[in-house]
Amino acid sequence: MTTAQRGHHLCELAPVTLRDAVAHTAAGLDRAAPELLPAFRDAIPGAARTVGTRLLGALIREDIGDARARYAGRGTRHGFDRVEPDPDEVPDDPVTLLGGDPAAWGLAAEIVDATANLALAYARPRVDRVPADADETALAYERLAITGHNLHPCGRTRLGWTVPDVLAHDLETPGTTLRFVAVRRELLTGRLEHPDFPPAPSGYAVQPVHAWQWEAVVRHRYADLLADDALRPLDGELPVSPTAALRTVLLPPGPDRARHYLKVSLDIQVTSTRRSISVASTQNGPALSKLLHTLVDDDPDGHRLLLLAETAGTAVPAAGRDLAAILRRGIDHRLADGETVVPGSALAATDPATGRTVLAGLADAYPGDALGFVEDYARLLLPAPLRLAARHGIALEAHLQNCLPTFRHGRPHRLVLRDFAGLRLHRPRLVASGVDLPLWPGSVTATDDDDTMRAKIGYTALQAHLGEIIVQLTRSHGLDEAAAWRRVRAVVDEVYDGLRGGPRPVPAAADDHAALTAPLVPHKALVRMRLAGSGDVHHPVRNPLHVFP
Repeated sequence: MTTAQRGHHLCELAPVTLRDAVAHTAAGLDRAAPELLPAFRDAIPGAARTVGTRLLGALIREDIGDARARYAGRGTRHGFDRVEPDPDEVPDDPVTLLGGDPAAWGLAAEIVDATANLALAYARPRVDRVPADADETALAYERLAITGHNLHPCGRTRLGWTVPDVLAHDLETPGTTLRFVAVRRELLTGRLEHPDFPPAPSGYAVQPVHAWQWEAVVRHRYADLLADDALRPLDGELPVSPTAALRTVLLPPGPDRARHYLKVSLDIQVTSTRRSISVASTQNGPALSKLLHTLVDDDPDGHRLLLLAETAGTAVPAAGRDLAAILRRGIDHRLADGETVVPGSALAATDPATGRTVLAGLADAYPGDALGFVEDYARLLLPAPLRLAARHGIALEAHLQNCLPTFRHGRPHRLVLRDFAGLRLHRPRLVASGVDLPLWPGSVTATDDDDTMRAKIGYTALQAHLGEIIVQLTRSHGLDEAAAWRRVRAVVDEVYDGLRGGPRPVPAAADDHAALTAPLVPHKALVRMRLAGSGDVHHPVRNPLHVFP
């Protein structure tokens, strides 16, 4: 059984405890990196506290079991029913919060895996290099966000990786590698080229593959394609830098010094999903990128959005989701003097130079108070995405992991957007706006349901993104949270007032505005999703854009 297959089966074994996961990781470290063992053991309590805090907060927010009733009135309450539990409520082993229900054993395996991997991340030395360009600056900030996803208790889950795999390929690793496979041209969908890729034999095309994916998945799972000479492994490797997404790596500068990212299949589970790539994503990405650039150029605030276009994608359908790749343009050479890019996922991370969050440092540099910072940030984040959804039915996935705000002279300046695989397209609105966008058959991107489209933008931009900004500033700057949400509501109202008025009123604007400011709105229930096993699950939460003191 391969490592990847063991990952698939891990959640079927049970029950597991944190002690099991710690022992397993310690044994792996003893063989692979014994010098990390003391720091790993010291980091376990802090890692368990972080994961347990997020898990307990989600149990209360999503009203799972008796959590809401049991912890009623305790902890710090925030908008959209977010709860920060009191530290003394968080147990030493997060799994105990799930009880003994066998239905939760799969989630328990993910929770302890996340805890052990977070402790290992804490124990590893920092990659400390002076960034040479904007993309390396963004990556340096991403490496500060050790805890992973800001809300998900499984932010450091790496199901399918062994300890040596984590040491070789995770975010704290200075670099990983790409391998290359020659694929018969008739078996390859799409075309992808890069000057650092090796030449292909006649009749073949080159397909990049993550080094782990090649060793653990492709060469075993698709031995028949290799035996038939449909796939041919090529000599040579390309050193690349792993980003927080793991399956997305930063390529070395090309001959023109331009930077690109490559997203490749990686059949491990991180947070909620296994990180392989569908054929549809490889083919839809470039078409969506072209469309978005056209529509953003027509938007009044389009100059404030910088899209990292997906320029090419390839897949081998005979290998399912396991051998696919998407090339994405980088940031470098596209920023103005004095413009600094900071990944959204790093805003809540601790800046080692100050001991405070990255966001706190940015708010300190802002020429105004924290309330003004929130309003300026909302004016950067919301207008163009809200208008895209109302006019064309395109709901961008504007959560912290996909957004890289830039700052200039202390002010939020532009928003870099990356990775379009998770957006939602409302087909009736798209057609009504005169846009013809053929999608790959079976694409999950498309929907006919207004609520599905609105939930995507409402959860990612308002709850997960602005919600985190506001919570962090209440801690660091004493921000009045209710006043902050009033400022956000004013921005939302202003956008939809503009859409309803003018020479070309947008029919959907009134309904979108009503849905995003309703008393209850759908929250993407991260723990309920894991208990259900697959698919998005939403839970109603109270909306701070509706009720004000």
